[in-house]
Amino acid sequence: MKRVYTEVTAAPAERGWGVRLDGRALRTPARTEVVLPTEALANAVAGEWDAQQHEVRPATMPLFRLAATAIDRTGWQREQVAKEVADYAGTDLVCYRADQPPALVVRQEAVWQPLLDWAAGRYDAALAVTTGIVPQPQSAAALRVFAAAVAAQDDFRLTALHALTTACGSLVIALAVLEGRIADDEAFAASQLDETFQIEAWGEDAEAMRRRAALAADIKAAARFLELLAA
Repeated sequence: MKRVYTEVTAAPAERGWGVRLDGRALRTPARTEVVLPTEALANAVAGEWDAQQHEVRPATMPLFRLAATAIDRTGWQREQVAKEVADYAGTDLVCYRADQPPALVVRQEAVWQPLLDWAAGRYDAALAVTTGIVPQPQSAAALRVFAAAVAAQDDFRLTALHALTTACGSLVIALAVLEGRIADDEAFAASQLDETFQIEAWGEDAEAMRRRAALAADIKAAARFLELLAA
C-alpha cells in the first residue's frame, strides 16, 4: 500500500505504549490497536514505519510483524502456539548427532553439547542425545519441564520464542537466545552447523544462500524483539 502518513511517533497508551501515524493509532492487520509493553519497542516499531518510502512494505518491518502476531494470534491461541514451540523438545536439532565424518562429530560436540548442558542446568531437565535420524524418545518429565518454561512466557516473548524455535529447528537454541546465553549470530551458526559443514565441502548455491539469509534475518529480528522487551 502507499504511504499516506507524514509523522510517526511513539506515545503512551493504556497498558503500555502505542504508535501513532499522524496522530492516529497504528493497528494490526486484524484492526486491533498496537499496544506494546515497552517504550523501546514502540520507538523501534515507529522507526520501521517512519523508514517506509512511497510504498509501505510489511516485509521490511520485522518488529512490527512480530508485534502484530503477538496481538492478533498468540493472544488468542496461546495453547496452540505454546504447544507448537514445546513440541520441538521432543526432536530437538541439538540432540541428533552424526557418527561420521569425524570433523562434523567434533564440531557438533563442541557447539551443541554446551547448549544442552546449559539447558539441563538452567531448567533441571536433561534431553537425551542420539546418533542418526532414528527418533530418540525423551523423558516425559523433561518434556513437561520444557513445556512449562515455554508456557510461562508472556504473549510477546512467546511469539519471539516461536519465531526463534522454528527458524533454528531447536527449542534449546531458542531458549538460549531468550535467556541471553547466546547472541543471534551464535544461534544462527549453531542451527546451521550441519549446512555450513556441507557448504565448506561442496559450496553453496544461490537458493540455499537466500534461504540461509532469510533464516538469519528472522533470528536477528526475534532476538532484537526480545532485547527491546527487556529495555
